[in-house]
Amino acid sequence: MKLRNIILSVGVALVALALAAYALRAPLSVALVQRVAARHLASDPLLELPDGLHVGLCGAGSPFPDETRSGPCTLVVAGKRLFIFDAGGGSARNIGRMGFNHGRIEAIFLTHFHSDHIDGLGELMLQRWVSASNTAPVPVYGPSGVEAVVAGFRQAYAQDQQYRVAHHGETVMPSTGSGGKAMPFAIEPTGRIVLLKDGELEIDAFAVDHAPVHPAVGYRISYKGRSLVLSGDTRKSAAVQREAAGVDLLMHEALSAPLMAMLGDAAARAGRANLKQLFADIVDYHSSPEQAAETARDARVGYLLLNHIAPPLPLPGLEKAFLGNATNLYDGPIRVGADGDFISLPAGSKQVAFSRRF
Repeated sequence: MKLRNIILSVGVALVALALAAYALRAPLSVALVQRVAARHLASDPLLELPDGLHVGLCGAGSPFPDETRSGPCTLVVAGKRLFIFDAGGGSARNIGRMGFNHGRIEAIFLTHFHSDHIDGLGELMLQRWVSASNTAPVPVYGPSGVEAVVAGFRQAYAQDQQYRVAHHGETVMPSTGSGGKAMPFAIEPTGRIVLLKDGELEIDAFAVDHAPVHPAVGYRISYKGRSLVLSGDTRKSAAVQREAAGVDLLMHEALSAPLMAMLGDAAARAGRANLKQLFADIVDYHSSPEQAAETARDARVGYLLLNHIAPPLPLPGLEKAFLGNATNLYDGPIRVGADGDFISLPAGSKQVAFSRRF
């Protein structure tokens, strides 16, 4: 009987606490939000990460709507410097979710001008301006044609810029800091160009085959003995294999032709012939997971991270189907990327460390 009374008393106490917590849920939530906001705004991953190269997926997807993979975006930290490669929809939001300050973005690099790689550029340039009262526009590197892209976004955001300066003033929102500054470069079909070389950091661009999209490029980034290659959108490419030779990390786009064929069949059954044709067309200027694995194998890379994932993979079991025979072709680690993935390549080691930032 005594034990029963104790259990009853504890139960009553727990119910009372639960009721009290429910009654106080608003002030408790406000207090929690205050603490989280203060901690988030005070943190700076650029100061907290170990020296080396770090890569985050701020967008691992394609033009398809996808709950776990936004439009293409890759965040690269070299030492204490922050760079962004491609700016698909959701880029700015995911960079914030990963804990990084948009105001610290030093430059943006675009691989090509398909809409899914640039449709978040306006918001990203805006957030970079407002987050740190930047006084100069962010450099936006890209192959020939980037001038028109940046000018178009600047025109679209021109009235917004005027509103914000008028409301907040030049000290908080310097009018000279909005938008981007186009940094075009010309590159031969089989060429390579050094875009940034500063001490032990080097960023190179090289041409890839995404015809009829031209020009289209990939990027190679090296810092203190660590290296990575971003393929951009491309067919299986000798240029990617050449540039990726011996790198620690290869980020390669991947599209599953069998899964795309299933979508094409579904579109045909629905009487949507235009979509069936579109799904068939896009296969010929992308790479399959198996082709990415072959490139990683032949280039002897340390880790293969697949991005620009198409089609979406809403069920966990689909990742194995998506990979197909890739794991038999490349015996190193392979990951089907998702938003929030983060890979660290610390300087002075061969370590490749995977984590999640949200």
